[in-house]
Amino acid sequence: MLTSGLAPADAYEYLVLARSKLLGWVRELSDEQYAREFPIGHRSVRATLVHVASAEWGYVRRLRGEPVPPIAERPFSRFQTEPFGPFEGAWADQAQQTRAALQEVQDWSRPVEYVSRFSGRDRRYRTTAGGLATQLLFHEVHHRAQVMFMLRQMGYPAENLDYSVLAFEVEDLEP
Repeated sequence: MLTSGLAPADAYEYLVLARSKLLGWVRELSDEQYAREFPIGHRSVRATLVHVASAEWGYVRRLRGEPVPPIAERPFSRFQTEPFGPFEGAWADQAQQTRAALQEVQDWSRPVEYVSRFSGRDRRYRTTAGGLATQLLFHEVHHRAQVMFMLRQMGYPAENLDYSVLAFEVEDLEP
């Protein structure tokens, strides 16, 4: 369960705000830069972002108790070879589904169990609805940092998407 005092749906709104700033930087990339390979993450801005959106789609299905097909059969897989524009729109649509799913949860301690293939092996995962929501949130933060690194390597000033910067009310004091 989240310990910050924020409900998962509220924490997701911060994630979407930070995502919008990140995607603003990505929007400036050429197609070549968007697909450029790096030795981290899923190897490119495109592949890393598509992975995050696809995982979000899967976590939402798991929160709702719906089956999750293999990665190649998920709706975001097609964006591995497409330009950024169509992907950005699809992820915005997914955000609406994610918001709804987070609002629907009545019991964050409800057990959730699923089997997923990871590193070539099937693994059984046991958690709670709150644990799954926490993974959905932190998974994106983890990969967002990788994308920010890639952007900085290409000369984009991708800096500080910290919660306190985007969500706190801040006032400069006179010295």
